[in-house]
Amino acid sequence: MAVNTAWTRAVLPLCLLGVLDSEERNYGYALLSRLAEAGLEGVKAATLYPALTRLEEEGAVEIEWGAGEGGPGRKYYRITEAGRERLRRETAAWQDLGRAVATLVGDREGGSL
Repeated sequence: MAVNTAWTRAVLPLCLLGVLDSEERNYGYALLSRLAEAGLEGVKAATLYPALTRLEEEGAVEIEWGAGEGGPGRKYYRITEAGRERLRRETAAWQDLGRAVATLVGDREGGSL
């Protein structure tokens, strides 16, 4: 399934918060893997890390350094309480948008949106 890259960039912060909300913490490469498993395999590191930096600047995630597995330290990302509130708010907005789009474009080919 090809995913529109502009749409992916637009929802990437929401998706990252969703992944981080389900885990204690995670690092960049593992986040890329989680996104790919969910169907967003086109996300590149050059897109991921600026999104994580913006989330950190906005207070939605915090960063901590931890030991790497047999190598240099890793930068781990953890969702904050402000990030959880943003996730709740943006999830509701995303669901509202999905309903509006489904209403406008309908079920064109027997599948759902």
